[in-house]
Amino acid sequence: MIGYVTLGCNDRVKGGAFYDEVLGLLGAKRAMVDGDRLILWSNGQGPMLGVIKPHDGNKATVGNGNMVALAVGSRANVDKVYAKAIALGGKDEGAPGDRGGNFYGGYFRDLDGNKLVAFHMGA
Repeated sequence: MIGYVTLGCNDRVKGGAFYDEVLGLLGAKRAMVDGDRLILWSNGQGPMLGVIKPHDGNKATVGNGNMVALAVGSRANVDKVYAKAIALGGKDEGAPGDRGGNFYGGYFRDLDGNKLVAFHMGA
């Protein structure tokens, strides 16, 4: 159903470097680059994630209530992705931990303020 998700980005170079490292932890690489507007990453297994300069030329802003959830495969990967995002200048939105049931997640914002969660379902 979902092919890819894009997040607004005001500095493609900085945003690209941020996601190269964060998504690289999950085996993702740049799958598509469209000039200075768009970068999409893929790990070859399902939907892609991208950063994009808005088509209308206006500044990228954060959608209130929007969030991208990254299924990362293990609790250890949740910790790694969250720590890498924070180390690269991302902002904490909730440290990794149990959130009820079998859901373990760590929430952060990227360099443009977009909210993401790295999560794992299960032990």
